[in-house]
Amino acid sequence: MSTEVAPIVTAAWQDFVRHDVQGPHGRLSVRVGGAEHGAPALLCHSILTSSAIWHRQALALAARGHRVLALDSRGHGQSEAPRGPYAMDDLVADAIAVLDHFSIARAHVIGVSQGGMTAFGLGVRHPGRLLSLCVIAARADAPPPFAVAWDDRIALVQARGIAPLAAPTAERWFGGAFLDAHPAIATALLDCINETNPEGFVGCARAIQSLAYLDGVRTLQVPLTMIVGANDQLLVQPMTDLAALLDCRLAIIAGAGHLPQVDHPDEVDATIERHLREAARSG
Repeated sequence: MSTEVAPIVTAAWQDFVRHDVQGPHGRLSVRVGGAEHGAPALLCHSILTSSAIWHRQALALAARGHRVLALDSRGHGQSEAPRGPYAMDDLVADAIAVLDHFSIARAHVIGVSQGGMTAFGLGVRHPGRLLSLCVIAARADAPPPFAVAWDDRIALVQARGIAPLAAPTAERWFGGAFLDAHPAIATALLDCINETNPEGFVGCARAIQSLAYLDGVRTLQVPLTMIVGANDQLLVQPMTDLAALLDCRLAIIAGAGHLPQVDHPDEVDATIERHLREAARSG
């Protein structure tokens, strides 16, 4: 993998400025960079992380002339954590509040995991606000086995805070071999996870448990590309089935885990660039 640009950076990013946006239920923090009048790209991250995981992609998109907005979800990064429970539509409303704050009529939305679920929600609830969707490592529904799996993690965080989840989550996402071989990335990832507010994690986990966009996504009319890591076994088949249902491109990244833009950024960057290029032509 390329090491030219760090994939996860929790500190300030070069040529990006943080802005506070008043969301429906609290202050949201957004990193903004790139060309002021470029085609907007909104980046939405996974649960237990923050905008930090988009560092490499944000800089690349800005360099290609996009106006880039990397949002910290409620209760994550530097955004406030309103009292839960949350619904997925709440996370969608937060994203709309950000677009409205910056007077952005339509945007390319790129989301991973929880951020990909939010992206689907934007497509279902606010299709007129989208230029395209790129969804990474996300499904559009929460069948019982998937939903129930969150209960133990929620109980652990309610009892002991975020710290006990950090290392097991990192290993589940990437595998011990990758983390051992890339200690700087492992450290940055753990720092990012540990920034998460427990209330924010629990609220977002409850929102994921109620994910119900499968029927709605059947009506999507915007360009859509989906991406999944081949090692992300819980999502490969659901995303393969969903791509067939929606007749869209699915890129399965060999050797990649749950956040493929971190462990296989070259392949993900190329897929995103192709997606945006084709979306621009179709628009």
